[in-house]
Amino acid sequence: MRRTSLRFDADTRHCLFLALYWPLYGLIFYAAEHLFRPYRYHVMHCALDDVIPFCEVFLIPYLFWFVYLLGIHLYTFFTNRPAFRRLMWFIILSYSIGLVFFYCYPTVQFLRPTDFPRDNILTELMAAFYRHDTNTNVCPSLHVVGAMAVWYAARDTKLFAHRGWRLFFHTSTFLICISTVFLKQHSAIDVLVGFAVSYSVYLLVYRRQEFRVPAHSYRQKKRMSY
Repeated sequence: MRRTSLRFDADTRHCLFLALYWPLYGLIFYAAEHLFRPYRYHVMHCALDDVIPFCEVFLIPYLFWFVYLLGIHLYTFFTNRPAFRRLMWFIILSYSIGLVFFYCYPTVQFLRPTDFPRDNILTELMAAFYRHDTNTNVCPSLHVVGAMAVWYAARDTKLFAHRGWRLFFHTSTFLICISTVFLKQHSAIDVLVGFAVSYSVYLLVYRRQEFRVPAHSYRQKKRMSY
């Protein structure tokens, strides 16, 4: 596998330009959380939420999400620029859809426990997390969308096609997605909408490329038909 040059050529500048979406997203999301005052919030809740218990162990995969997302960005940037560009376009489109949801259909959830069933380091960390993280703008779950972004990007690279890596990414993505409901950060509805957004953007960014036939292949098929 050929490593990408660190020189600031046109390809590098283009990738860095795409990466600038992250601070832009951060500013718009901050405004949605702290400056935007909607007339009403839509409460996200379903019967499944009442069945799922709070389990602080899922804080581990929930926080691993940050390393997971950063890691795939760094890996693809330095080793596979086309995969990095597809990853960034997936992020740009899916997270922008999330922002449209936050401003046009503001949501809130009231699933967080008032008292934890156990007292340990994980519940203490979770209590601190609750104090600093709002319970608004939860649908779609961007934790789910980000985890799916990593999964799709991993499928887009040759190294991660090996069985061991596939198992790692499948397991990690699954645990991150379900951690959002076991920590009462999201309703099951938020997770399902997150999957829907992810798959829709996947069709735009990744799937259409799978069906793209190179021009020389088309010419070869045309000659064979005569």
